[in-house]
Amino acid sequence: MLGLAASRPERVLFHHWKEQGWARIAWGEFALRVAALARGLRAAGVMPGDRVLLVSENRPEFLIADVAIMAIGAVTVPTYVTNTVADHAHILRDSGARVAIVSTANLAQTVQAAAARVAGLELLACMEPMPPGMAARPFAELEAVPGDVAALLAEVEQIPPGRLACLIYTSGTGGAPKGVMLPHRAMLANREGVRPLIERLGVEGERYLSFLPMSHSYEHTVGGFLLPSFGMELVFSRGADRLAAEMAEHRPAVLTAVPRLFEVLRGRIAAQVEKDGGLKKALFERALALGLRKLDGPPLGPMERLQDAVLDRLVRDKIRARFGGGVKALVSGGARLDPELSGFFLALGLPVIQGYGQSEAGPVISVNLPWDNDRRTVGLPLPGVQVRIAEDGEILVRGGLVMDGYWNNPEATAAALRPDAAGETWLHTGDVGRLDAAGRLIITDRKRDFIKLLGGDMIAPSKIEALLVGEPEIAQAVAAGEGMAGVVALLVAAEGQAESIAAAVARVNAKLSPVERIRRWALLPEPFTVENGLLTPTMKVKRRQVLERHQETVQGLA
Repeated sequence: MLGLAASRPERVLFHHWKEQGWARIAWGEFALRVAALARGLRAAGVMPGDRVLLVSENRPEFLIADVAIMAIGAVTVPTYVTNTVADHAHILRDSGARVAIVSTANLAQTVQAAAARVAGLELLACMEPMPPGMAARPFAELEAVPGDVAALLAEVEQIPPGRLACLIYTSGTGGAPKGVMLPHRAMLANREGVRPLIERLGVEGERYLSFLPMSHSYEHTVGGFLLPSFGMELVFSRGADRLAAEMAEHRPAVLTAVPRLFEVLRGRIAAQVEKDGGLKKALFERALALGLRKLDGPPLGPMERLQDAVLDRLVRDKIRARFGGGVKALVSGGARLDPELSGFFLALGLPVIQGYGQSEAGPVISVNLPWDNDRRTVGLPLPGVQVRIAEDGEILVRGGLVMDGYWNNPEATAAALRPDAAGETWLHTGDVGRLDAAGRLIITDRKRDFIKLLGGDMIAPSKIEALLVGEPEIAQAVAAGEGMAGVVALLVAAEGQAESIAAAVARVNAKLSPVERIRRWALLPEPFTVENGLLTPTMKVKRRQVLERHQETVQGLA
């Protein structure tokens, strides 16, 4: 990042909301601020190898701090702003962080409360002004004295690829969060892997709308480093409620989202179509039907192709305009994207592509391409990435993108990084899948999430859950049934749809094999949220925690 600033000092790097409007930061200003902060951190006693907790929403100071920390040989520990005191205490204790940088006074209070439970935090800095009496150092004070950009750049160029860059803590869907040790090598490997895709897309000088939290492994690597390094301007979204307006204003070329957001957007589009009714509804449905035909066949006839071209102007252009009109790639990640859901957007002319990855692998392992997109797969492995399927179906990964292990957790490291008979170490992802004839990866389920029914049948819950939430009446779903006679489900109704759940479940059961069908279900009184600990900040349901909290309900369905 620092090296790029020398060749493009006047070009825009960041767009961020400041007071009443959008402000810009150029590459040159970014480099000056990184150098100043690096100097300030050193003066405050931060040494190579020190872990520095970074707790902030997406904003320029996040990446300024992130790069400054890594540039002086320290290790960034990015964590979610939604973490509880207990969450922060666990990460402080596990990482041994001596320094924490936070964005707001409220976050400073939370981290201070966590630090009171754990010894070792020596410095707390805050990006925004603090109320009197709070023991936090102003971020502006740390970057007040100019640093030497050229000297810092020369130092950065000598960083060995194997040096630890960051600790990315897992989301905790399968237990206590673990610190994934990602060296610089892993992020550089990801950059080289996506280079052919980015260069063919031709997005230099265009904008990327950063929506997922920077503390998430994907956004940290791809949004924070990879896309800017290829010349994209980074727009920091102000949140989901403003996303539609930001897409229209900034016309992003690339946007990344989780499947839940695509579900919400489909619901809004469908609701508007129903409201419009009449001719508009008929044209929309015809555009959708012809679009699906182009995806799945049979091929369109001459008159249908002409009709499709007209509908592209009348219908699809309006849908594309909702996303800014210039999107070249809508990337879905973080969880399985149902092919029916992606097919809806693809049929309407939006380039939705699905990839696959893990914090433990850079994090990008494979991705579909807009010009070679098979929505029923997660694409081909990136160049330089080896993928193979173990005898039990588990996906194994090898290459420069793989982590060094889990911080302070040799047992988990040994379980994840295992040598084969030839002595080559492979990352055991915990995911189950297969490779199709073209070498594309197909994800079946999480290995540990398989449900074993009383009769011995093994059921993949993610398939059932994806079908359930694909119904407009169902907002969230968790399938269960371990040791039971059949599959049961915990459901959260979409707003105003509680009376229609039975019909939605019946439609899903019609798509499932007899052994997969939902025998009984229960409607839960409250949704899964980040606040109640049942949803990760990237909108993934914490299945284990849901099943533990609603254990009596599940047992009552047996």
